[in-house]
Amino acid sequence: MPLALPLPLHRAALAAALLTATLAQAQGTAWVSSEKDNALALVDLKTQTVTGTVATCKRPRHMQIAPDGKHLLVACGDSGQADLIDLATRKRVRLLALGSDPEIFDVTADGKTLYVTNEEDAELGIVDVASGKRTGAIKVGEEPEGVKLSPDGKTAYVTSEVASLVHVVDLASGKVAKNIPAGKRPRRFALTPDGAQLWVTNELDASVTVIDTKAQTVLDTIKFTVKGARAADITPVGITMARDGTRAFVSLGKANHVAFVDVASRKTTDLVLVGKRAWGVALDKAGKTLYVVNGLSDDMSIVDVASAKATKTVKVGRVPHSVVIVE
Repeated sequence: MPLALPLPLHRAALAAALLTATLAQAQGTAWVSSEKDNALALVDLKTQTVTGTVATCKRPRHMQIAPDGKHLLVACGDSGQADLIDLATRKRVRLLALGSDPEIFDVTADGKTLYVTNEEDAELGIVDVASGKRTGAIKVGEEPEGVKLSPDGKTAYVTSEVASLVHVVDLASGKVAKNIPAGKRPRRFALTPDGAQLWVTNELDASVTVIDTKAQTVLDTIKFTVKGARAADITPVGITMARDGTRAFVSLGKANHVAFVDVASRKTTDLVLVGKRAWGVALDKAGKTLYVVNGLSDDMSIVDVASAKATKTVKVGRVPHSVVIVE
């Protein structure tokens, strides 16, 4: 007969097993879109290795976790669709029609409506998530890219690359209420946690425009310089904000660096060398690790935030575009 463990040891073993499972779950997975592979690479955050891929629609680019936390939305530029994927099963639930040449999207807090920029049509498309159908569109400036919904859900901010403007779109009326000047070729957005500031990356201006969302005016412009890099190669696109709002992280494109910016002073505190054409960026929940996808070296740099150093590079498929962290 096997020797029975005393009850306290049984409990200790159970507690250890639960702790191990909790830690494994907390580590999570980085989902990386690969434009050329029509697939999403899955990187285990604990082992920092690719554990598999998920096939998706054509030329997957921007991704976002749905408000329910259970699904991932993936915009595919060449198929004009969004893939709605169940994160638990890693299987497609359905496809959503996004219209021609979809770029970036955002989803309302209730998860019912998706707003997407359609570059060729100069529109902000409106999509009903439940039916997967496009229900309308709002005209904006030429070559719209970034879109960000205000915390109250009443406003959509949209960048126009050609006009170098941020359009303030009133969603109730479906009209552009105001235009705010930005740098040359504005791309992506990040909001401070309190919603008071909107940060806009300007790809051909080596800068970020900081907008006061209440006054809807420009507060500041943050310029970037990288030793040894030409100004023309400093091309900010990706941006993410720390959960506590103290720092912003900006990928500098062809300069092959990511900038750490102190939000209060609006000064660059660190420049971290990563891969070729740093693009999409994402933070883990703890804010300790930054993940940067590099479109021309087909990899992802893993950056330790505390030391401001890249600690590992992981190959993630051809022309990676965006990264989303699921924990």
